[in-house]
Amino acid sequence: MSDAELTVEVTGPVATVVIHNPARRNAMTAAMWRQLPELLDRLEPDPGVRAVVLTGAGDAFCAGADLGDLAELLDAGDASIAVAAEERLASFAKPTVAAIRGACVGGGAQLAVACDLRVAADDARFGVPPARLGLVYPAPTTRRLSRLVGPSAAKHLLFTAELIDAERALRIGLVDEVLPGDRLAARVDDLTATIAQRSPLSVAAAKEIIDDRAGPARIAWWHRKVTTTGEAREGVAAIVERRQPRFAWRAPADG
Repeated sequence: MSDAELTVEVTGPVATVVIHNPARRNAMTAAMWRQLPELLDRLEPDPGVRAVVLTGAGDAFCAGADLGDLAELLDAGDASIAVAAEERLASFAKPTVAAIRGACVGGGAQLAVACDLRVAADDARFGVPPARLGLVYPAPTTRRLSRLVGPSAAKHLLFTAELIDAERALRIGLVDEVLPGDRLAARVDDLTATIAQRSPLSVAAAKEIIDDRAGPARIAWWHRKVTTTGEAREGVAAIVERRQPRFAWRAPADG
């Protein structure tokens, strides 16, 4: 393993992507920003992967973008490799969960907010620091943060660049759950196992609709799939027979 890279481990139906750059509290280098979409492109069509966990190695999630690559990111603006990685993570067709310990700052917060769900250890700390550096946060990132926590909380994070603790992050909706650090891994395992047992069709449709990526024609397509794939019949049969459902639908490779 190199000192700065993303690694992937697939255990059953869950793929875990680990941000690994211990010398810089898992800061994302340019190579890592470029690597993330490539990893997601490989994981998305894998029928065995039902959910993805994004986490950091050791005691930090991600301390942001590596400052050594800052000039490249600034020159590109909203067309930067960081925004491209964030957008690819946000558009990933399967559920994504950020498992957060320690620092989740700047680019780390950017990645966490692009996930569907965020579960944090009670030692997690969150911050959005562009105002400390005289930078303009990317427009897609700013809008995504505002949709998640609301305009007022987003402005507080962006205007002050203050770090907030996990409990405050929970109150404003930045994270979904906060647990003692020694329970984080088990909770993420339980959460992703539950998601993996649910209908992939139901989950994929819900994600598209919630993220406002499904127009009327696509929504009609999803409703047709309910009847043509047999997912609903299997779900009802499993309840009647008091067993776990055996959902067989898989997303087509072309989406």
